Amino acid sequence: MLFTRRCVQCLTAVGNRQVIRCCSAAQGEVRVRFAPSPTGFLHLGGLRTALYNYIFAKKYGGVFILRLEDTDQSRLVPGAAESIEDMLEWAGLPPDESPRRGGSVGPYLQSQRLDLYNQTAKQLVESNHAYYCFCSSQRLDLLKKEAVRSGQIPRYDNRCRHLRAEQVQEKLAQGVPHVIRFRLEEGVEPFQDLIFGKNHHDVAQVEGDPVVRKADGFPTYHLANIVDDHYMRISHVLRGSEWLISTSKHLLMYRALGWQPPTFGHLPLLMNKDGSKLSKRQGDIFIQSFQRDGVLPEALLDITTNCGSGFNTNRIGRRIDELISEFNPEKITTHSALIDLEKLPEFNRIHLQHRIENEEQCRLLIKDLQEQIQQAFIAEIQGRDVLHEDYIRRVLHLRKGHISSLKELLSPAYSYLWVRPSISSQQVASLTAEAHHIASLVLKLIAERGEELTVDRLNKDLKTLAKQTKATKYRELMKLLRLTLSGLQQGPSVAEMMVSLGPAEISHRFKKLVLLSETS
Repeated sequence: MLFTRRCVQCLTAVGNRQVIRCCSAAQGEVRVRFAPSPTGFLHLGGLRTALYNYIFAKKYGGVFILRLEDTDQSRLVPGAAESIEDMLEWAGLPPDESPRRGGSVGPYLQSQRLDLYNQTAKQLVESNHAYYCFCSSQRLDLLKKEAVRSGQIPRYDNRCRHLRAEQVQEKLAQGVPHVIRFRLEEGVEPFQDLIFGKNHHDVAQVEGDPVVRKADGFPTYHLANIVDDHYMRISHVLRGSEWLISTSKHLLMYRALGWQPPTFGHLPLLMNKDGSKLSKRQGDIFIQSFQRDGVLPEALLDITTNCGSGFNTNRIGRRIDELISEFNPEKITTHSALIDLEKLPEFNRIHLQHRIENEEQCRLLIKDLQEQIQQAFIAEIQGRDVLHEDYIRRVLHLRKGHISSLKELLSPAYSYLWVRPSISSQQVASLTAEAHHIASLVLKLIAERGEELTVDRLNKDLKTLAKQTKATKYRELMKLLRLTLSGLQQGPSVAEMMVSLGPAEISHRFKKLVLLSETS
């Protein structure tokens, strides 16, 4: 049995493969959906929900669907719908069916499915599971204020539920604005949640009858999501735990329509490390912000799953194929996942190293860095050689494991790689009076070594070189070499700097030192 603790589904063996048998879809077919509202851009909490749905689908050979719930027309954000799908693709979670890709059960925008919702709402009215409500917004506001004044939870009093048929027809004929409300029933049966186990919320005891179709003809979430899940043959609904309390209401609607519901699993919330709620007002939790800041998508997926549950192991550095293979739904706990974004640079460092070590991905990094170097330094670039693929590849391999993003290589600490430093005779004089002699020794060393420079060999060579100076100590020698190579007082080892720059550029910079020491 699959999810034996919490779920009545079973696993059917097909050859060497195991397939989930689900009641609300074709036998053996797993179909899940990520259904955000384009009233804003994709944020970290939404990405996590999409990720678990994607992993679930791929783990069991299923289909991952993107559906956009754009029925709240007044709150739509221009460009958000397109951006959500863009960010899923950037993150490596491309939907199998979506507004952009299409599919056999579209449209995938709820605003293009209004006839289906109206038809279902009418069906509920005709079967006496729903009714027309003519209460004005003023009356509803008064009900709310009275409830608050008396210390009660605001709820609709179901007044229009008791209208006679002739009263309803008269108001409809007069064109009185109205909504359609679903008739809640008492005695809701418990349901088995994949994660939270047995659940039961007798919503009729604490809520008024909910609106399922608004006065503008658009459905509410409660109607649209069950209609779409049914007609899109969704087998499993994996969504945030904030929807857990609404599930009993949705199950009543499934029962009223005579439809078999999907299996529900409610994911614990993603929260800040201090237990506070992730807020869109934080600004930096939007996926576009992470992309803009040079965060790698696989690092974002890794940290998002690392802080949560649902996997056989918990280690840093997992890529999507490893997340899929290690995914185990039985291990998802009900505890909130606390994410520490201060650790994101470490995750990014590890995944950037993985990319550098992969030849195909390294080529893409090189191309990206070439463009960034040209934009950042423009006229300052020392020569076209610094844009050469072999040069940038050498830099990346020497710095892998030390940098957390490509952007670091554009910072002042690494500008010496792309722009020749400017140093003064005063800086040189403060370190040694033997600059000319030392520069000559370095030039001789580089001429002897030729193109075969390695960090280990250069470290030994520089110690030998230090013994050939008269009054300059090893420490001051290293400071002089670092200053000549980079114009800086700290950074990677001198030997690494030399290997990065290569023999020709080292010679160029030390010839400048010779000239500087001759004119001072």
